[in-house]
Amino acid sequence: MKETIIIAGFGGQGVLSMGKILAYSGVMQDYEVTWMPSYGPEMRGGTANVTVIVSDRKISSPIADQFDTAIILNQQSMDKFESKVKPGGVLIYDTNGITRLPSRDDIEIYEIDAAAECARTGQAKMFNTMILGGFLKVKPVVQMEYVMQGLKKSLPERAWKTLPQNEEAILHGAEIIRRVK
Repeated sequence: MKETIIIAGFGGQGVLSMGKILAYSGVMQDYEVTWMPSYGPEMRGGTANVTVIVSDRKISSPIADQFDTAIILNQQSMDKFESKVKPGGVLIYDTNGITRLPSRDDIEIYEIDAAAECARTGQAKMFNTMILGGFLKVKPVVQMEYVMQGLKKSLPERAWKTLPQNEEAILHGAEIIRRVK
């Protein structure tokens, strides 16, 4: 098993944190993992993406230009990364702010209304874990027990009180993701 994932959106959406949770989860499950962030100098509000590779064998390079899965959180990222999903791969996108829907026929496409759901419930800080839950429903590359350990490891101790809400958001994300193509 080897899964190459790009997560892309605006700084402040939890893009890098989502990647870090996946990376820690993979390490705790005894997988080989790479985590390669990329973000503009303005960070919050600027573009951000992270490449995560999770594998049960050695990873030869942390650099990828084709991905098994793309998790897209804004239109700029859709424009940049839709074409970089391998044929037969998966593209997951949050519906908020997407003005041009993905058009490829050689990949599986899923949408998740995480931003709207977070606004409805008043849980904006759970956006990235809700997206993560949707991804893990489609591609269970790490087991939930390790995801919770990875989440705890990636959060500062002062935020550990939010672990139950984050777990709830992960489970809810798995419920609301839907395949569109």
